Amino acid sequence: MSTSQSTTAVLETKQHFEILDGLRGIAAFAVVVFHFMEWIFTDPSQNFIGHGFLAVDFFFCLSGFVIGYAYDDRIVKMGLRNFFISRIIRLHPLVIAGSILGLLAFLFDPFGGHLELYSTGKIILTFICSLFLIPLPVIADRGFNLFSFNAPAWSLFWEYIANIVYAFVLYRISRSFLLVLTIVAAIAICYVGYNSGNLLGGWSGPTLWDGCARISYSFLAGLLIYRSNWIIKNKLGFGGLTFLLLLAFIMPFSEWNWISEPLVVLLYFPLLISLGAGAVLKPRLKKACIFSGKISYPLYMTHYAVLWMFGNYYTNYKPDTTQLTLIVITSVVLLVGFAYLVMVIYDIPVRNYLNDKRKKNIVSN
Repeated sequence: MSTSQSTTAVLETKQHFEILDGLRGIAAFAVVVFHFMEWIFTDPSQNFIGHGFLAVDFFFCLSGFVIGYAYDDRIVKMGLRNFFISRIIRLHPLVIAGSILGLLAFLFDPFGGHLELYSTGKIILTFICSLFLIPLPVIADRGFNLFSFNAPAWSLFWEYIANIVYAFVLYRISRSFLLVLTIVAAIAICYVGYNSGNLLGGWSGPTLWDGCARISYSFLAGLLIYRSNWIIKNKLGFGGLTFLLLLAFIMPFSEWNWISEPLVVLLYFPLLISLGAGAVLKPRLKKACIFSGKISYPLYMTHYAVLWMFGNYYTNYKPDTTQLTLIVITSVVLLVGFAYLVMVIYDIPVRNYLNDKRKKNIVSN
């Protein structure tokens, strides 16, 4: 086999853990519902999915497991350049799409906003920073998010950082040293929970380093699960694991969050990853898991433009419970449909084009 053929073979995507993919979709759906409810319930203790934000920590843990599985045995062969290109192709098309949608929502929101407070230069600079995942929490109308035009991008910023650290450091280290780093990161998570009273931070300037603690522990834990082969064979299936995952998001919101949330992140989510990797998928649920996994990232990265408009509508018009229920249910369904269209019309074709072009360049060289 020639060098170019060998490199191309190394770049091929590995088989997926389909139940874990399906759980990623459930977590993305939970985030969307949580973001709607966040506007409606100013008192988090009244929010039935008040811990939906912990889905991000589940994403981080799953990411560590998947990155280890996908690249530990081939990153040396593919090289750092190809690793980073692979990750950019996988992640960045939707970073761009989310930024564009967020900008359009900011400029043309029919229910509110104060464009007159922001110069054209400031809007353009914020948009450019959003495209390149450069934190710039300067837009008051966007809650001073790190990424004003697509709030969920804060987690992608840390995902990129984790990928960089993996490529330069983590894939080289022993399992023992990885365990030590995971323990240190666990201490950091406990400190954040105690200091802040919860693990909700990471999305704003003042809580930037909370996000660092959250990605550090969960990514390391996921990687440790893979390298330790802590896979628990079980018959819970997709349905059983979905139920267990949702329990984490709907647990009561209380004054004990500083204890309960770290416990979920430190122990419960890694356990679910181990169970998900070892669970048996019933054939009739295979398509549902595959769809759930595929739609998860497009849904996560495109939904928040609508959330700002919903928030302005809700604040200005205060719809009654019946109207609100209809609006939220309809919006969630439409957002899933829109995410599917973005995936089929934009994300998959762009990624296929870029991957094909890269493989052709490898063969020609």
